[in-house]
Amino acid sequence: MLALLYDIHGNLPALQAVLADARERGADRYFIGGDVALFGPWPEKTVARLRELRPATWIRGNGERWTSDPKSAPEAVHGATAAARDALGDRLVDELAALPASAPLDERTRAWHGSPVSDVRSFLPEPAEDELELLAGVSESRLVFGHTHLPFRRISRAGAIELVNPGSVGMPFDGDHRAAYALLHDDGAFEHHRVAYDHAATAAALHERYGDADWIAGPEHRFTHARPESA
Repeated sequence: MLALLYDIHGNLPALQAVLADARERGADRYFIGGDVALFGPWPEKTVARLRELRPATWIRGNGERWTSDPKSAPEAVHGATAAARDALGDRLVDELAALPASAPLDERTRAWHGSPVSDVRSFLPEPAEDELELLAGVSESRLVFGHTHLPFRRISRAGAIELVNPGSVGMPFDGDHRAAYALLHDDGAFEHHRVAYDHAATAAALHERYGDADWIAGPEHRFTHARPESA
């Protein structure tokens, strides 16, 4: 059984809680869907823990791309990418950025970070106007993705493609502080799961590590409220 781990964002306690829960449920393989370190207080420890998982398949997210190439990132996150790069080191940052953009999960399922079109454009619980554009050329009958930090499962507007977002391990955006992940059974069945952890301690750890750095206000809000700043 495959555990699908997306959008961990350097939140080691959330990751540890998810891994314990997944093991209890019988997970014996892992898929890491990108955005593993950026914005969190434990970037290097989170990556180190993930690298202990065997067997595991990795893809990159926009967080890995931005940390390796800050010019590609919005100016507002430059402080966060610099902090992540300092913590991880140039070699590991470039290694993570060189991961593939997507990977197959089974004979009918492919996983991306955002969508086949972009690592910063993804699907929402309700269909958006650009959904058919994001699915152009897709041959698989099921797509797994993250980026929006919203767990859901539904059929696409195209009517033939199943869309599955496991949710965010480290930074949920649906108002539920519990870490989110999913399990893919060998028979193709999916299960969404939520696991409680001390989210307040994660927010506090940002200040303990980075002081009053101007970039931490956004991640702190997200860890504290389980919502993006605009919500």
